[in-house]
Amino acid sequence: MQVIYERCAAVDVGKDVIAVAVRKPGDGPDGRVTVRRTYKTFYGVLREAARWLMAEGVTHVAMEATGIYSMPVYHALIEHGDFEKVLVCNAGHVKNVPGRKTDMADAEWLAQLLECGLLAGSFIPPAEVKAARDVIRYGRRSRSSGSARSPASGTCCRTQASSLTPWPGPSPRSRDG
Repeated sequence: MQVIYERCAAVDVGKDVIAVAVRKPGDGPDGRVTVRRTYKTFYGVLREAARWLMAEGVTHVAMEATGIYSMPVYHALIEHGDFEKVLVCNAGHVKNVPGRKTDMADAEWLAQLLECGLLAGSFIPPAEVKAARDVIRYGRRSRSSGSARSPASGTCCRTQASSLTPWPGPSPRSRDG
């Protein structure tokens, strides 16, 4: 296949370790080589991984979307690397290939797909949009949890039974008729 991205990388994200594969020109059978490394998922180490990718001359990075584990890796790449594009790909679209059972093999496969331009990234909203979504979700969650909402302040509050006072006069249920 035709190589579109000369120097690209792929990251397979796990809970404790990420596997990184860089595809670049070299002495391999197809004129390409794959350089492999693994890193722990601590943020400082992820920052080191982003710097290593920059030192390798990587312009495009792809990674699988693996729930909450992929977001710290994505943010480390965005904040500490100057890549043209960082793609977060749907794992279901790239995992349907038999024979790849290790994280490193998955990273190599993703890198090969990326270098040929065969991966499409998922939509990652900008920080402002994400913050607005979080506020809206928080409001929905708190309304559905049974707490009262204060219309003046827009905050959620709960009342304690000890702070309630009896209703002055007869209650509507105690009236006859």
